[in-house]
Amino acid sequence: MNNEEELSITFRALTHPIRREILDLLKNGPKTTGEISEAFANISRYAVMKHLTILEEANLVLVRRKGRQRLNFLNAISLQNMADRWMSHVQSNVASSLLTLKSTIERGITQMDNEFKLDTFQIEQEVRIEAPIEKVFASLTEDINSWWAYRLCGEDSTLSFENEIGGRFIEKGKNSQALWGTITFLHAPYEIRLNGLLGMTGAVTSAYAYKLKEDREATILSLSHQASGLLDPNWHTAHEEGWKELLGTFLKNYVEQGKKYNAN
Repeated sequence: MNNEEELSITFRALTHPIRREILDLLKNGPKTTGEISEAFANISRYAVMKHLTILEEANLVLVRRKGRQRLNFLNAISLQNMADRWMSHVQSNVASSLLTLKSTIERGITQMDNEFKLDTFQIEQEVRIEAPIEKVFASLTEDINSWWAYRLCGEDSTLSFENEIGGRFIEKGKNSQALWGTITFLHAPYEIRLNGLLGMTGAVTSAYAYKLKEDREATILSLSHQASGLLDPNWHTAHEEGWKELLGTFLKNYVEQGKKYNAN
């Protein structure tokens, strides 16, 4: 089946309001067929099953059977495929990253264990740094290697930040490399948005952003980080604590005191 045929099937599946409502229900996590039927008191279970079959055939719903139960998962990949046809290169960064995870998602739905579940998290933090906004912005970009303490490629690796749209926040070690993020929006020195897994693996999409605001002679740095997909339940807390340490300790100490991160 070619892309045009797949798009046609997806569009047809989305034409019915009941099917769109089913997808809305699944946004918050997988549901059994019985749970979905209960949400539609005015139609029969048989009718709900027919709608689910059409959604499954359109690859908008993925099914995992556990004993006699049928778990239905929202599959955003087909929607992203459809959106990718008209979205700009910059706008489609998240879609492209999701598409590269397609096989992982489909494999994960059938093989995932109790440690992972389809979920989302959002982190919002704010730190006050006693320095001009231009200095804080430069530290987030040009000086990233001086204070970013977390490494995926060994303690002797180096970090660099390509300060442009599509630029990479990348770590290079002796025998490995890691992509921490790709820039999707840049308004120096006020805002940076990136897509990046930040150490997470598997069927996950993740985006984070910095917003900077002048406050007299200081700078208020706000962080926003959203992630969704098959998540380890521990990742939310780990990233929340990690951001507090990175921005509230390592970055703040570097900007205010010139204290560089030292692995030793």
